[in-house]
Amino acid sequence: MKAAGRSVRARLRDRLAASDPGLLRLTAGLRTVGSVSLTLAVLASTGSDTTRLVAGAMAAMVATFSIRERQRGAQAVTLAAGLPVALVSVSLGAVLSERVVAGDVLFVALIFCAVYGRRFGDRGTALGLIGFQVYFLSLFVGASASGLPELWAALTVAFACSALVRFALVPMTPARTLARLRQAFRARLGRLVSAYLALLDAGPDEVDKALEDVREGNARLHETALMIQSRLEEGTPDESAARLVQRRIADAEIAAERLGLLLLSARSAERADTLTLHLPGAPAPAVGRLPGPDESTAVLRRDLLALRALVVRAGSGGTGMAQLRNRLLGYREEENLPDATPAVQDVFRAVGETARAVMGLRVALEGPQDESDDSPATARSREELDAEDAAIDVGEESGPAEPRKGLQRPTTRAAVQVAVGSTLAIVGGELLSTDRWYWAVLTCWIVFINTASTGEILVKGYRRLLGTVFGVVAGIVLAGLVGSHTWTAFVLVLVLIFAMFYTAPLSYTLMSFFVTTMLGLLYTLLHTYSWEVLVLRVEETALGAACGVVAAALILPVRTDRRTNELLVTVLERLAEVTEAAVGQLSGGPVGDLLDKARQLDQALGDLRSATQPLTHPITPLRGRRATARYVVALLETCAYHARSLAATAELLPTHPSIAADPRLRGAAGRTVRNIVTIADRVADEDVTAPVGTGPSIASLLGGDGTVRYGRVTDRVLRHLERLDEAVVGLARPLGVPVKAPEP
Repeated sequence: MKAAGRSVRARLRDRLAASDPGLLRLTAGLRTVGSVSLTLAVLASTGSDTTRLVAGAMAAMVATFSIRERQRGAQAVTLAAGLPVALVSVSLGAVLSERVVAGDVLFVALIFCAVYGRRFGDRGTALGLIGFQVYFLSLFVGASASGLPELWAALTVAFACSALVRFALVPMTPARTLARLRQAFRARLGRLVSAYLALLDAGPDEVDKALEDVREGNARLHETALMIQSRLEEGTPDESAARLVQRRIADAEIAAERLGLLLLSARSAERADTLTLHLPGAPAPAVGRLPGPDESTAVLRRDLLALRALVVRAGSGGTGMAQLRNRLLGYREEENLPDATPAVQDVFRAVGETARAVMGLRVALEGPQDESDDSPATARSREELDAEDAAIDVGEESGPAEPRKGLQRPTTRAAVQVAVGSTLAIVGGELLSTDRWYWAVLTCWIVFINTASTGEILVKGYRRLLGTVFGVVAGIVLAGLVGSHTWTAFVLVLVLIFAMFYTAPLSYTLMSFFVTTMLGLLYTLLHTYSWEVLVLRVEETALGAACGVVAAALILPVRTDRRTNELLVTVLERLAEVTEAAVGQLSGGPVGDLLDKARQLDQALGDLRSATQPLTHPITPLRGRRATARYVVALLETCAYHARSLAATAELLPTHPSIAADPRLRGAAGRTVRNIVTIADRVADEDVTAPVGTGPSIASLLGGDGTVRYGRVTDRVLRHLERLDEAVVGLARPLGVPVKAPEP
């Protein structure tokens, strides 16, 4: 019974880790609810009235979610600096509450400073956020100069409770966060292997659903890998350890994606395109039974189950797990492959390579392992991993990019835009209501947070309005049920706060829904609840969103096309850098810092993916552009996968016995790099008319017969070069770059 209980707990833990990598959303929700609860308890014990309770709860929430630094010392400094900012802000709001014009001018100036402060990093962002939100708090509770001492006391208690919860009750150190992210990576890798099992057994009518699960699994695994990379420096003891973990995470991700591609290829009548794994909604290739003897299908199913066990039970030892590991690693040796077709044997080789990546990841995360039960194949894999670990060197960091100046700086431009939009929102909001006009200003300000183009602001405003409309309905229902039961309302407020922060990274619409519902309950507590107030909330929200969009469209506008083109050029430049550096190293050139180049490519691609959301959103009327944007991003993800694979293989060059430098690669891959540069030049300048070149296959340029197999690592290099070359040529067509026909 105890073992069964532990197994259930382990499965629940893995599910939670997979759905919430690093438990970041859970921690944010618990911290905020804990801070608000503790603040309410302290203030209630001193006999505070409802107004101070509401002010303290809102201040505790602001003090908790505003702090974004990762190091505890930096968090403490920002929290300490935030208290005087909050006290000054609430004092100005109270003193100027009767001076309408002066108060409005100060509010606009405060909004400008809050957005402009983002240029000073996380601390500037946090202090600006605290200043703005606390000024809004003073308007919400109707602060006056005579009540300032009580408000000061409530804010001080709120910041103290936030600090206590953050540093003592719900602590989150960089090392602990990174450990949880690693657990999430293994959990998501295990789920991806489960998706491969479903793809193996899927019938003709089920393959589309199975393939969609594989796509989602790959995307989530990559998302977790990027989250780990962003926290390696703070969460590991030294830079060499960080680079080792980064390398092993990349190996596991590449090996898992290759396994899925080869499994799909084995089930289809022809070679599966890598794009199929990256383009949402792409039809699955025609599949049939796995070719070869029926026994090979049963063996592959058994081995995928064994691989999943190795992944999700990474901390387990014992003879049984060692036997599973030895069997899977044996597939890296030709004599251990089962009797099957070449395509199916490729899948078994990929299983072996994935098992090797899982073992390398375990060694990097947990240290040396028991080697007493190793088979000869496992021992050889360990020797390769040890040699690779010893060869990992610290490369030089690239210098920071030269910042833009003046109004071209994104923070300056956004500050000017939001100041103009807020001015419009104040004027329009006061025409709707002289008491609740600040809701329009709040919405206008919020839609500018973490946005960089007019299209992004439009989509965010639409989502906030949609969440607000449904939240008003829910607020009406809850307010009617709660009535005059104050503490019942506060308990529901805590539940809604947790839901708000837990869902914020997933859906801005859901977050807006929970915020509006919570505000309906707060109005009830302040005895200002009415149907008219909640309807006014929707009107002010719509007005604020409209003012934000107008300001973004007319004042120093950044069109979505311009924004996506700039990011697209950056992605192509990073892609060319990674490809050229990897091929150069595979050709015998100097060793470079390929891991960091690959990480920069992934970050640039992530920025582009976010920027294209206005083009791919379901409400966009331009269906053709939507399909083109999704296709281009999927092609770029395919290119990035092959470039990462080339970089990972190139870093094996000094230590792997089956890889040798081949000077011919540089010339053969030169066409691909030139094509990437040509496309980037055309995107940056429409007057560029140079075409993308095509020609013989990479393998034929090296003197081969054009057939690329999976077995040897050198063949795998050619496979990735071939696929990358094809994807780059495919990228030229939707971007309007001419393609030069190959010469006879």
